[in-house]
Amino acid sequence: MTEAPNLSQVVHVLQDLYPLRYAEDWDAPGLVVGDLRAPVRVIHCAVDPTLDVVDEAISMGADLLITHHPLFFRAVHEVSGLGFRGEIVRRLIEHHCALWVGHTNADAAYRGVADSAATAFGLEELRPLVPIEDANSSHQVGLGRVGVMPGSKTLGDVARRVAEVLPATQLGIQVSGDLDAVVHTVAVLPGSGDSLFEEVRNSTADVYITSDLRHHPATDARQQALYEIEMRQAGIPLGGGASSSPALINTPHSAIEGLWFNNAPQDVANRIEASSGFRPRISVSSLNTDPWTMCIPGAAEERHSELS
Repeated sequence: MTEAPNLSQVVHVLQDLYPLRYAEDWDAPGLVVGDLRAPVRVIHCAVDPTLDVVDEAISMGADLLITHHPLFFRAVHEVSGLGFRGEIVRRLIEHHCALWVGHTNADAAYRGVADSAATAFGLEELRPLVPIEDANSSHQVGLGRVGVMPGSKTLGDVARRVAEVLPATQLGIQVSGDLDAVVHTVAVLPGSGDSLFEEVRNSTADVYITSDLRHHPATDARQQALYEIEMRQAGIPLGGGASSSPALINTPHSAIEGLWFNNAPQDVANRIEASSGFRPRISVSSLNTDPWTMCIPGAAEERHSELS
């Protein structure tokens, strides 16, 4: 019987698939907790390293928990029982379960978070939204993806496809734009994406699918789009060659990033087996880690009608 690889060997595989050099400067993905000498037979995957997810991994006998979101975003000076992060570290160590994080490095990698989401939405001819030059990669890599939507799809069609593909959440999705407008090109950035509106405009995408869109950047983007349409109709092109701001589809942050696990379990298992001869058992969490537990549509229109 083939011996299971140790954590050091598995981390090498993970960081070959999702190189740490792709991570943003502010990010610190990689191994967070774990004994490099310990064997890895069972792996559990989840978007967020919450207490419930850690308990789920432990209950399944996992030797390694792979998450997308880091346990630590900023400098930490204690992992005591004063906070939940310290308790997570305690539980992981006590039950001999390592934690490895693939964050912005996994966002940018081939078949990583962005690739997985764009493919799930049905896009073809993918290219990075913000490319990363890597002479060692045989594939294009970088933040986000831009792709072609085959067939004659409207914004409403694309929005419904996104809603069908994403894991269920209370928040659902929000759409801004003409629902009957035909869509040819789509930009996708899983995670918080309103800092990249200029890159999306330059990509000439008709629709931008991302998360955590704030009121002011989203409003400004849509107002600019409407103004540019008005000016083009008057024979005055604006934008220096870039398209007008695209329609927007705002998704729950954890849901869109969870699409990474459409690809990651098979990719990781295949690569570990190829390098060690041992195929680990890999599972994906069924827990919903979206923080919202209720969504109530506003009733202001009904109240206004009653008042008038």
